[in-house]
Amino acid sequence: MTTHGATEATPAETAPGYEISSDPARIDADRVYEWLSTDAYWAVGRSREKQDRAIAGSLNFGVYEESSGEQVGYARVVTDHSDFAWLCDVYVAPQARGKGLGTVLVAAVRAELEPYGLRRILLATADAHGVYEKVGFRRVDNPEAWMVYGRH
Repeated sequence: MTTHGATEATPAETAPGYEISSDPARIDADRVYEWLSTDAYWAVGRSREKQDRAIAGSLNFGVYEESSGEQVGYARVVTDHSDFAWLCDVYVAPQARGKGLGTVLVAAVRAELEPYGLRRILLATADAHGVYEKVGFRRVDNPEAWMVYGRH
């Protein structure tokens, strides 16, 4: 189902009792900021201003409990909608972990991006390779070709 230009995944496409949406109006920015700035190794200490800019400039996904509507997961994508996307800030709240929500969230992101025919979706992870491998991501074949500017 699509609302306000955003995709809503049905429960069968996610996990029983949960839904995934890319509707920006549903994102709980306060909750996302709290999660990422205090509990996500890659974003600890990120300022609220920086987090709000990241949300505003990205395609955002939330995982929601159907019964309460409470947001329990988040991911964002930076993309040109043509050739490239960067998947980042994938997070599942501690109380919702162990239910496969990370995997279904990433699968929903891939499904939403599929119509664009992107050449590459890139991400970085220190500890969740298995989650991403389940939905087709693989390690970079030639890491020597990739370069980065900025802090590591």
